[in-house]
Amino acid sequence: MFKNNLYKGLGLALICAAYTACKLPEVAQRAENKNVPASFNGSQDTVSTATIQWRKFFTDPNLVNLIDTALKNNQELNITLQDIEIAKNEIKAKKGELLPSVTYGVGAGFDKVGRYTSSGAGDASTEITPGKGVPEVLPDYHFGLQANWEADIWHKLRNAKKGAISHYLATVEGKNFVVTNLIAEIANSYYELLAADNQLETVKKTIELQSNALELMKIQKQASRVNELAVRKFEAEVLSSKSLEFDIQQDITETENKINFLLGRFPQPIIRDKSSFIDLVPATVKSGLPSQLLANRPDIKQAELELAAAKLDVKVAKAQFYPSLGISAAIGYQAFNPSYLLRTPESLIYSLAGDLAGPLINRNAIKAEYLTANAKQLQAVYDYEKTILNGYIEVANQLSKISNLQKSYDLKSKQVTALTQSIDISNDLFKSARADYFEVLMTQRDALQSKLELIETKKQQLNAVVDIYHALGGGWN
Repeated sequence: MFKNNLYKGLGLALICAAYTACKLPEVAQRAENKNVPASFNGSQDTVSTATIQWRKFFTDPNLVNLIDTALKNNQELNITLQDIEIAKNEIKAKKGELLPSVTYGVGAGFDKVGRYTSSGAGDASTEITPGKGVPEVLPDYHFGLQANWEADIWHKLRNAKKGAISHYLATVEGKNFVVTNLIAEIANSYYELLAADNQLETVKKTIELQSNALELMKIQKQASRVNELAVRKFEAEVLSSKSLEFDIQQDITETENKINFLLGRFPQPIIRDKSSFIDLVPATVKSGLPSQLLANRPDIKQAELELAAAKLDVKVAKAQFYPSLGISAAIGYQAFNPSYLLRTPESLIYSLAGDLAGPLINRNAIKAEYLTANAKQLQAVYDYEKTILNGYIEVANQLSKISNLQKSYDLKSKQVTALTQSIDISNDLFKSARADYFEVLMTQRDALQSKLELIETKKQQLNAVVDIYHALGGGWN
């Protein structure tokens, strides 16, 4: 386990490095002003729990089956997979822009020019073959190939392709982040379901105990040892516990349906082992080096790739100010009569041209695109900073939570033992007239509450382990 000051120091160092790498003057200046310690104290584990494959981290076979089903059927994950396909197609499109575009064409038509025009006068005095002039209505048949290519002299197209690749890799990391979230959500919901099962069983046992106490009160009333108030108090307590039983049953139904939704299926019972929940031992967590978060957490890697893509987008927008060199060429056949169409070289046509063009007046649209790209790059920087800070804070919180919950569970376990023993003591004292009914009632109520809290603490322990596994970036690999 590493200390909070280690998180704080190295976290700031990583953020500063990320800022400076962006090569944005104002951001780099802000980074230099941060107070980064030269050395850090705290223990460091070289192995992180996040590197454990989720099938080995979660040992409950029922939970493993649920996660397996979710990874195949979850709609959000499937939507993210389509985002990856979209980004992959975008790479193909950007690659295609680097290559010449070649088109083919076949056409036919006719043309009549005015007699008293230069073209019409020339046609009237021209003979196609001896004794045969140019027809007044001149047909036109042609076919051929045409190519256009933009020379990427400013690396505009290549940077656009690199940016598309970065966006694609970011979507892959986004998918991995969805996987980690999905696994964590299913595991937490599964443990909530087990906790609700055990709470329901505890309430049922308490209702049985309270019902026995109610019968005792009725007998004591007949013997004139207690009054009607005692009977009514215990009767109300039984009714309250029965009401709590239905509340827990509703929670179980909703949690089951939540898991079914994550699994992409309609409501059905969730297979689980209800008996061993209270005996579950939270897995041992190794936090690893703080710097490993950069390699383990998909959301940090996604933000880093989006930052790289934003930087390339700025270069593409900047290249719009420079002139572009375009080359076009065409080759084919053209004739007024199909019988002459393939005669070479008489009907052969070809062309080759190059042009250099750049913006001169009214460049506001290009300026706006460039400024927008710069603003998006700054957004990517801030998002990267936020993601790193969020990652370190999540880990620090969960590590502290695991430690405190273990101490709380130990104390609550002793409390449950003491209150469970006090139920028998209060009953014996009541029978010997050394305690009143109110003490018996409150003892049973406190015992029920402590047992429910113990189960809740156990659930929080298991959830905290899942959350630290998720916070460290585990689950996607």
